[in-house]
Amino acid sequence: MTYRRFFGGLGMLAVLAGAPAAFADAGRLTVVGAGGVLQDAERKAFFEPFAAASGVVLTEDSYSGQMAKVRAMVDSGSVSWDVMQVEQNTLLSGCAEGLFEELDWSRIGKREDFIPEAYSDCGVGAFVWSMVPSYDKAKLADGPKTWADLWNVEKWPGKRGFRQTAKMTLEIALLADGVAKDEVYDVLATDEGQDRAFAKLDEIKSSILWWTTGAESVERLAAGDVVATATFNGRVAAANASGKDFALIWDGQVFGIDYWGIVKGSPNRENAEKFIAFASTESAQAAFPQHIAYGVTNLAAIRGVKPEIAKDLPTTEANMAAAVALDTEFWADHGEALEARFATWRAQ
Repeated sequence: MTYRRFFGGLGMLAVLAGAPAAFADAGRLTVVGAGGVLQDAERKAFFEPFAAASGVVLTEDSYSGQMAKVRAMVDSGSVSWDVMQVEQNTLLSGCAEGLFEELDWSRIGKREDFIPEAYSDCGVGAFVWSMVPSYDKAKLADGPKTWADLWNVEKWPGKRGFRQTAKMTLEIALLADGVAKDEVYDVLATDEGQDRAFAKLDEIKSSILWWTTGAESVERLAAGDVVATATFNGRVAAANASGKDFALIWDGQVFGIDYWGIVKGSPNRENAEKFIAFASTESAQAAFPQHIAYGVTNLAAIRGVKPEIAKDLPTTEANMAAAVALDTEFWADHGEALEARFATWRAQ
């Protein structure tokens, strides 16, 4: 990943904090996250500091990634959500469908202040997360170290955990089958490559336990339901902070970015823009990894993370060496067909 030169922070916290007299009529804002430990971290790094600095009455909600409710809000003209945390493909498809407002980046910050992937017409990169292999070191002295190792059910008998989606699971299957990280999407874009990914999954299909939430992935690992699992790096770090000893393996990490987007027709658009600008500042972003081990998109914040924290972040240079960037354009083009095939395959 190529990072652009950092020019300077937005200084939004100082701007917002400079007019306490306006707090009596600062308005409202509803921000929607994904719940769990991730939203706990967002609350500490973004929600509470923004509310305190701006006087805006901030209400939280959460969702599981489904856009039906958002679509119904926009179609009916009765929008009650303002800012949403969304994955890359959701942002792209939602932007094309008219579910998110196009952003005026001059009200957010300078594009050169962020990693290039953080920019989108309808969103600003909030944080970088990663899908990684993990196992419980308290149960395995020498567990699987690569995606290919997860397929070795003879050496490490037992169930494997995978997210119940084609996205990222098919990439992992190809990596496990020896496809080079820079060639994953070229291969997956072909019929032969798709067949290859499903054939690889066939090899361990009977050993797979599917999970639908990040919390479930580490809960199954802790319970011993699975010997090893694909999971989010932040979930592993959070579990370890609570006393677990889960391996955090960066070889073959598949990383993506979640974005802040404004729901089309937001009744509090001005406050929504102020929130996103605040959450994108160096100070706010630097605080985020202190609460959960996800990377950030502000270049100055990336450089300022303490080494003991940086080692557990996807964006650290050493951890990026064998990384695969989630290709949102690919999933925008192929996602519907591949997810349908994946659901059929799972049911067989």
